[in-house]
Amino acid sequence: MNNLDNLSALKVFARAAETRSFTETGNQLGLSASAVGKAVARLEKRLGVRVFHRSTRSIQLTDEGKQLLESCRRIFAELDAMESGFGATRTTPRGRLHVSLPLVGTLMMPTLAAFMTAYPEIALDLHFSDHLVDVVNDGFDVVVRTGEATDSRLIARSLGEFRLQLVGAPSYFRRAGIPRTPEDLLQHACLHHRFPTNGKLERWPLTPSTTGNDVSVPVTAAASSIEPLVALAEAGLGIACVPDFAWRPQAASGTLVQVLDTFVTHTGTFRAVWPASPYASPKLRAFVEFLSVHLLPPGDVAANGRSKGAHLVPGSKTLPANA
Repeated sequence: MNNLDNLSALKVFARAAETRSFTETGNQLGLSASAVGKAVARLEKRLGVRVFHRSTRSIQLTDEGKQLLESCRRIFAELDAMESGFGATRTTPRGRLHVSLPLVGTLMMPTLAAFMTAYPEIALDLHFSDHLVDVVNDGFDVVVRTGEATDSRLIARSLGEFRLQLVGAPSYFRRAGIPRTPEDLLQHACLHHRFPTNGKLERWPLTPSTTGNDVSVPVTAAASSIEPLVALAEAGLGIACVPDFAWRPQAASGTLVQVLDTFVTHTGTFRAVWPASPYASPKLRAFVEFLSVHLLPPGDVAANGRSKGAHLVPGSKTLPANA
């Protein structure tokens, strides 16, 4: 007899103890009186005790049967509590959520902090890496990455688009001048992102201007994450090519401004990816829905490709008054 059979036998016994009749127990459970009697007999054999005194008219619990009935009531109460708990979990977002984010995900911390405030019963376990991860086998509930998800075992949802933008400090442009074309960058200090996975420099997606040729801009400094590039640019040490969301605070304060916006047209998409299942947990649904609304709000990048922060029109000879 397996554990499920044992549980079924205990349920039959408990019902029989309440009705004091195998016949009535059978009527309630959809069994014959004979089947009820056999189930009780198998239970007694397994336990090695008699649980009922039987007569032709009724059944009465033995002392051992009374003890067993109390145990059954505790077991069934715990099972009911467990099922109720899982029922609440199915409707209320709670529990630990294992999330894999790219290294640039550290710039998403304000959004993640807002999520934790909105959902205090969800504990985020964050893993930052630009390496490819096996969503199914590495134990992550959800992975946030750019690019397409081609694995049929996965579900993907767009979290919004971002743009790469060229930014620098007003103090730098006062000193070095404002670049009007991509070719002008050859005379500027350029701060590059280096991919940590392969060591290659990320190419600046510049549209050729007057010459029609690609521009290979100089490398003044390089970093394997975005935050140092923003910091170096803000310190007036050069021009950085970074995602629009990476310099929101600096755009708001005016410590960084955008240049050559019409010559940089690259866009990318962040996606949330998770194992395909008809039973996505409330904590996962809440996380994906929150990020899809708050991570990259559509208003952050206007239709003309410019950030809502300060920008310099190519050819402009003056800086914003607040810069």
